[in-house]
Amino acid sequence: MSIRDWPEGERPREKLLSRGSAALSDAELLAVLLGSGVRGKDAIALGRELLMRAGSLGALLGKPDQDIRTPGLGPAKRARIAAALELARRSLAEQLAERPALGNPRESGDYLSARLRHLPYEVFACLYLDNRHRVLAFEELFRGTVDGASVHPREVVRACLRHNAAAVIFAHNHPSGVAEPSAADQAITRELSQALRLVGVRVLDHLVIGQAEPVSMAHRGLL
Repeated sequence: MSIRDWPEGERPREKLLSRGSAALSDAELLAVLLGSGVRGKDAIALGRELLMRAGSLGALLGKPDQDIRTPGLGPAKRARIAAALELARRSLAEQLAERPALGNPRESGDYLSARLRHLPYEVFACLYLDNRHRVLAFEELFRGTVDGASVHPREVVRACLRHNAAAVIFAHNHPSGVAEPSAADQAITRELSQALRLVGVRVLDHLVIGQAEPVSMAHRGLL
């Protein structure tokens, strides 16, 4: 049966308009974006398959645009999903930029968790701050595999100078979900701190992102 044949109150678009977007499941919201299904699948089933293939809505949010694929999903539908996900990412960045300054690890941890927590590969990222700890930019600098990402101090120094940063917060995710700083994490943090000290950039924190709360290396006394 086509969604058009469903009772009006159960159709995703009509439900959204009458009861609000919060009343819809993740798959139903994706169905509204998709607009229609494909042969053998209605739009909700297609939304469910997208979520199943990604693993979760958060994992879908973290997927590169070219990885949003499922059988029968054409370029127009992929473009709609990619555009919606990018709007969500930009909204997160906008919320962070509107804060006058980052005062504690939780404020930066909330944003960085949303960006990095669900990625299936390891990413080393930087939040660049001015001398009042206001956000200048966010950037993924290095991308690796589940085994780790190679971090090059020279590139980190160059990026900080390019953004005219006075301070920086590092973050990387552990795809295993366990946010425990390793000996290698601590060693590269010390190395980066020493390199950036030479150019007058302070390292405020290094956050390790897992499935639970981010771990602040500054809070642990590891900086």
